Amino acid sequence: MPSATPSPADGRRPSSKAPAPLGQGGTRATGTQPEAAALLGWLTDPDAPRLCLVTGAPGSGKTALLGWLAAHATRARRGRSRTERILVPLAGQSALGVAWTLANRLGVVARTPADLVHALATSEARRTGRTVLLLTDLHAAAEPDAVAELLAGLAEVGRIRLVVEARTGTRPPRAARTTVVDLDGDAGPEPPPPVPPLPDLSDPAAVCAADPLLVTTGYATASADDHGGLRDAWLRAGQALCAADGPAGRALVLLTALGDGADPRLRPALAARAAPAPWRVRWARHRGDVSPPWPGPVAVLGATAGGPSADLVLVGDRTGTVRLLREADASGEGRLAHRVTGRITALAPTADGTVLLLDERGRLHTVRGTAPRPPYLERLTEAVSTTLSRHPGTALAAIAGSVVVGDRLGSVHAFGVTGLHQAASHSGRVTAVTAVESETPFVCSGGADGTVRLWTPGRAPVPEPLAERRAPVVALHAAPAPGGPLVAAAWADGRVELIPAEGGRRRAFRPGPAVRAVAVTATGALLVGTDESLICLEPQGR
Repeated sequence: MPSATPSPADGRRPSSKAPAPLGQGGTRATGTQPEAAALLGWLTDPDAPRLCLVTGAPGSGKTALLGWLAAHATRARRGRSRTERILVPLAGQSALGVAWTLANRLGVVARTPADLVHALATSEARRTGRTVLLLTDLHAAAEPDAVAELLAGLAEVGRIRLVVEARTGTRPPRAARTTVVDLDGDAGPEPPPPVPPLPDLSDPAAVCAADPLLVTTGYATASADDHGGLRDAWLRAGQALCAADGPAGRALVLLTALGDGADPRLRPALAARAAPAPWRVRWARHRGDVSPPWPGPVAVLGATAGGPSADLVLVGDRTGTVRLLREADASGEGRLAHRVTGRITALAPTADGTVLLLDERGRLHTVRGTAPRPPYLERLTEAVSTTLSRHPGTALAAIAGSVVVGDRLGSVHAFGVTGLHQAASHSGRVTAVTAVESETPFVCSGGADGTVRLWTPGRAPVPEPLAERRAPVVALHAAPAPGGPLVAAAWADGRVELIPAEGGRRRAFRPGPAVRAVAVTATGALLVGTDESLICLEPQGR
């Protein structure tokens, strides 16, 4: 008779009240009451191992047992949030595909399986309670050993628990402690899960139309053939491609990820298929591009505030270098002359050509433009600089007559020539601020709490957030536009949104890699910066 067996490393048997039958009409679809009770006991025991392995012979009902657990509702204990359960089939998947699938479901960005483990261990994402991953058919994965290694890493992340189903004899994930539920016994043959054939990996139409996880398996496990540049582009933006809606959405993301050495026939083919998407790609520059050259990793972005340099964009990298690029084509126009050492975390161009910089210690620096500054602005920036030397800032913006700073306690401070205004806008650190000079000037702030909020200094903050996600805000920028101010916001889960501040259609985009900075240009285009790409998109159908 099948048995529920805890591993020797655990040393005790999970227990629970016997659950309802697993099947319909009073019959069990698979397994027995002890196996279901063992799983529920493991799930509700806070001291149980983080990894539960469900094993058994072909046809013993392993997959159905996990499906039942995914659907079975348990009440949360008093004072605790309900445990979230995520069911993910592993059949036919590569380790990279599994990593991207889980990253999308868990609200983080990961380029590789190792990145996923690190991101989950360090993420500030607002997740309530524990997450249980229910992973079926490890034995049928395209890379079972590599997937098992990934799952072993995930089992070390404190807020993650895993139930992994594998046929007897499959190499399991290795963890310090494991609970084993063994359904092994007399069972009939179990046919392998069907895996559809790979599409033509050199055909952009076939690649965009196919299941993105199947394409990921093809590119991750195939030979070194680059397929005209499609493989490199897919591996660069794969997490976004796995989350994109339909062939048009995948064509758009793939088009933004193509390097300059790609087959020239790919761009028009992908552009035609991306036509229904809400964006048009103006240009994209990537690590390794030579013609035109890649401007380097992006840590911060800023659009100049007007005048003869209104078409210039400021791009800061992790070393503190700030380059000036033309908005039209990302061609270089030199560098910003400044003496700040170390990383720059925010920059704020002003209307008189001065650029304010915030360094990694939260202190303010001023890079003067060619035009003389009014004395009152000099006094203002000196006062703000003195304040931040004692109370470091976490975010920075500027508009005429005001410098706006966020802090680690969730407050936003607007230093102006008429005085200081403050708002306690966020729960936790303020991660980004931006300000717009309009008929009614306003400040937009983002926080580690995932919210984007509007505030006019001197008034109460708008009570409802402009946008909200479960991941921290990582970047913001706003600018006036013919139809009203536009706000670009990016979150740590890789999503970017272009939001009309006064209401209207919102557009979203995911580049694939983690987003470091965003900007709205003078023409209303959206700039998205990552460690390896700088992308310029124009909204369609404005």
